[in-house]
Amino acid sequence: MNKNVFETELNYIKKEQYRKNGQVLINLLPDYFFEVPASSTGKYHPKFALGEGGLVRHTKVAVRIAYEMLQDESIGYMFTSDQKDLVLLALLLHDGCKSGLVKAEYTVVNHPLIVADLIRKNASKTEFKEDEIELLCSMIETHMGPYNKDYKGNVVLPVPQNKYQRFVHMCDLLASKKFLNVNFIGNDISCE
Repeated sequence: MNKNVFETELNYIKKEQYRKNGQVLINLLPDYFFEVPASSTGKYHPKFALGEGGLVRHTKVAVRIAYEMLQDESIGYMFTSDQKDLVLLALLLHDGCKSGLVKAEYTVVNHPLIVADLIRKNASKTEFKEDEIELLCSMIETHMGPYNKDYKGNVVLPVPQNKYQRFVHMCDLLASKKFLNVNFIGNDISCE
């Protein structure tokens, strides 16, 4: 799978500068991201997100859920066009280092912080303003919601505090529900 696999999802983003810079950030993600399942054990994601490329398919579904909800005027009115774009981009990147910078066998609990750190360290490679980077990173850092503890019960991740963070968490949560059945043709969501 190549790093242009998110062309459809990037095209949901209206602002050309955000699309271009989004691809720059996607290109920084570890290669394994494009190959691994969404769940290393298979316990926490639906069938479409398992197997080779499952994490990419999970990401596509989370982005699509957000896109559809943001188009609905009863929800979308709460966000400006730029904010909608940044929400979509946060979901594109949210699990980008799910197994760490170097692939670990299982999901790394603090993976949201690793992705956010990668983005901040490479912000100069983009044209994002500082406040845009911070909003983007804050949505990624909190995307796990209440699932913010390590295996010993220690809190390692912040929880959502605002509408942007809560929305990203909700879309990720919905995309991980086992009752969800999304069909794919190749790497694209099928609408049939």
